[in-house]
Amino acid sequence: MTPSHDRPEAPGWPEAPVLVRAPATSANLGPGFDTLGLALTLYDDVEVAVTAAGEVSIEVEGEGTEVADRGERHLIVKTLRRTFEVIDGSLAGTGRTPAGQPAGVRLRCTNRIPHSRGLGSSSAAILAGITAARALHPHGKLLDDEAALRLATGIEGHPDNVAPCLAGGLTVAWTTPAGPKLVRLDLERQVVALVPDQRLATEQARGLLPETVPHKDAAANAGRAALLIAALTGDLPQDVLLDATEDRLHQDYRAPAMPESAALVARLRANGVPAVISGAGPTVLAFTTASQVDSMGAEVGNGWHIHPLNVAPHGACVQRDGS
Repeated sequence: MTPSHDRPEAPGWPEAPVLVRAPATSANLGPGFDTLGLALTLYDDVEVAVTAAGEVSIEVEGEGTEVADRGERHLIVKTLRRTFEVIDGSLAGTGRTPAGQPAGVRLRCTNRIPHSRGLGSSSAAILAGITAARALHPHGKLLDDEAALRLATGIEGHPDNVAPCLAGGLTVAWTTPAGPKLVRLDLERQVVALVPDQRLATEQARGLLPETVPHKDAAANAGRAALLIAALTGDLPQDVLLDATEDRLHQDYRAPAMPESAALVARLRANGVPAVISGAGPTVLAFTTASQVDSMGAEVGNGWHIHPLNVAPHGACVQRDGS
């Protein structure tokens, strides 16, 4: 039998918690279906600690209190466990000792991102879990951003929301045989999110999409998506941005599930405001300012929670020294 002092000991888990801030995101942006995304200055804060007690403790303030009792089935906890597993798996052949799974996990969540509204709440939860795991695991630095994007996409199912939540700014995401990739572009811009009380599950919205679309619609969206990148990153007039946010691939097909949102997009666009469905909806994202929205009270109507936001320059990250 090998003496115990000759066996490498598993590294210890830190006692101190980490605080992660993850931004909301808006995907598609009109024509960039499953490709384009923005990080937004609306955040969830998640404090994560590993504990010696073999239990999961979850406290939630704000959005998502209804899932606070899910324990190991909670999305952040599942993501933490999966990320610890992936990091340990990456240690093969390195001579480093896997940490295994901590006995317990404690979460304290302050959630501001509306759930099931098309603002990337699930992506924020996933990236909060991955970011916390990278900070807590003794070998977490071995999981680079490319691996984090691959892991997050595998959990979420598509990269359009997880990409900006990871990288911040404006992102273009795509999938290759080697896995998902992203390009990040700097963008300073104000937007307004108009959030209804109605919820809509992403799975329900995706279920409304047809298996095929007309070739002319696909071609139109390809052109509009290219124009949108130019309009957002260049000094082009507002009417170009209005043209650039036109979509033919998903919004009309999803309209029956969110008629009020579809009608609001139509009203805003008729008044020259580049407006789109945010992600799978039903939130409406307008490339404008809050004052302009306020001046169009009759067109906007009642029943919308108006959030003036900026594009967030950073993705999910650990908050240090009160930052």
